[in-house]
Amino acid sequence: MTTAGEITAGARERIAAHLVGRERELELTLAAAAAGRDIVLEGPPGTSKTTILQAITGEWGIPLVFVEGNADLTPAKLVGHHNPARVLREDYSADNFVEGPLVEAMRTGGFLYIEEFNRAPEDTLNTLLTAMADRSIAVPRVGTIAALPTFRVVASMNPYDNVGTTRLSTSMHDRLNRLEISYQDEQAEHGIVALRTGAEGEFGERLIADAVAVARATRRHPDVRQGSSVRGAIDCTMIALELAGLRGIAGADAEEYPELVHDAMIVSLSGRIHVDEAAETTPERVLREIWEDRFILEPRAAAPG
Repeated sequence: MTTAGEITAGARERIAAHLVGRERELELTLAAAAAGRDIVLEGPPGTSKTTILQAITGEWGIPLVFVEGNADLTPAKLVGHHNPARVLREDYSADNFVEGPLVEAMRTGGFLYIEEFNRAPEDTLNTLLTAMADRSIAVPRVGTIAALPTFRVVASMNPYDNVGTTRLSTSMHDRLNRLEISYQDEQAEHGIVALRTGAEGEFGERLIADAVAVARATRRHPDVRQGSSVRGAIDCTMIALELAGLRGIAGADAEEYPELVHDAMIVSLSGRIHVDEAAETTPERVLREIWEDRFILEPRAAAPG
């Protein structure tokens, strides 16, 4: 049997080329997957969970099968079902069975990636227990389906979400390894935005720095329950670049530059931040406060005298 060390030694550098600032998380996830273990990645949106899994499955040449966890995810949707029209004509058979994502991932040796894991009903999640423990499941009128060796169950959860979520059972916790993934540091987020937007030059660098700063500030604001991920900074930069072209703003020293960033913030960040229910404010007011801190208070504090 190939050990985790043998797999990760040759692949880690190639996989890491797809990521910015996630060396430790990649190494731990890769080690768990190479060891044949299932894992839950717990962290807010936009923290490279999907990117890590895409990089690993891409390197291994196996599918990444996505499933969205929600109240509508039934065991039949997860495992599969018999085609009703063909059942009426032909009766039940293995030929008219329509594979669900679980069976697809088992047969192809892929990763079954369930996002928002704790939003799925408990009876649906219990369907996974046998597949995780035995690497096989019995499907009525089809037979026993055995998973290929590279099959894994990988789940993700958002620790800030508590509405519409369910508590995982002890049996499920006992079968899953867990890795907490938090936001990247400022330097890593700066690198991600530069990579995803292609912004360059003095103007581009300034836009990236401001977009990253305001997005990170949403996570520290006292009235915000959950702030924006780095995706907000990416969109803020790209929208600001387009606005600059429309408005004829050529550089960050232009008088109109601060308002340009404010407008880009409203479009890119207002839908990504979740204001505390007890706070008597709006996302737009929160963003205005963050903008003032960045473009009025901070420059003034740094001024001589």
